[in-house]
Amino acid sequence: MVLFDGGGAFGCTKTDNYPGPDAAFQGNIIDSVTGKNMLTETGGLQIELRQISWTANPSPYDIPSKPDGTFEDTRIFSGHYNIIPTKGPFWPLADSTIMDIKGNTTHDFKVMPYLEIVNTTHVQSADSLVMTFQLQAPRTVGLPQLSDARLFVNNTPYVGSGANIQSFYNQSAASVAINSDWNATIAATTYRMVVHNLQAGWTYYARVGVRVNDSYKKYNLSEAVQVVMPPGK
Repeated sequence: MVLFDGGGAFGCTKTDNYPGPDAAFQGNIIDSVTGKNMLTETGGLQIELRQISWTANPSPYDIPSKPDGTFEDTRIFSGHYNIIPTKGPFWPLADSTIMDIKGNTTHDFKVMPYLEIVNTTHVQSADSLVMTFQLQAPRTVGLPQLSDARLFVNNTPYVGSGANIQSFYNQSAASVAINSDWNATIAATTYRMVVHNLQAGWTYYARVGVRVNDSYKKYNLSEAVQVVMPPGK
């Protein structure tokens, strides 16, 4: 970059010689309960980086999660970083990771979700989709109050709180208000949610999300399922 001073067209110039981003950083966000990649969505959580080799008080830089529980940024400045997963539906990590990023760097992070969605079923009936599920809490002491559960439906595999069909989202039977601390009744309940008016011949994708009332209010999510509607008569 060439920088001009205020002396007019023939003033002196200064050249910005700082190197551009020259590294890549990617990895997996692993559910510590299942040992598999966390079920999430685009931006469902963030990997926060602070380049401590640049300044003693760096501004945070976030890499959003991908739906498959991975993250990647191919334009990172090489350097020494303080890194932590944050802004997601999991127990806050006590410690960050201090590491160098240079070249093509890979690192995985483990997090403990607030909630696990288990025993899911889905049944297509006429123009409706019914999903049932149960909840498990890997850790109950100090767990924020459960807020609500919701059924998300979209016409692409990218489905979740930020990618859904609004007409289904707004149906009253597609959500359940919980508004309670964790208890034995929640643990024993099989929740049921329904969406109506699915179009004949369409293919949909659906998943359940449940959230707690923490600072970020992000959803723990189930696997997405495909729902193929039969053609109309």
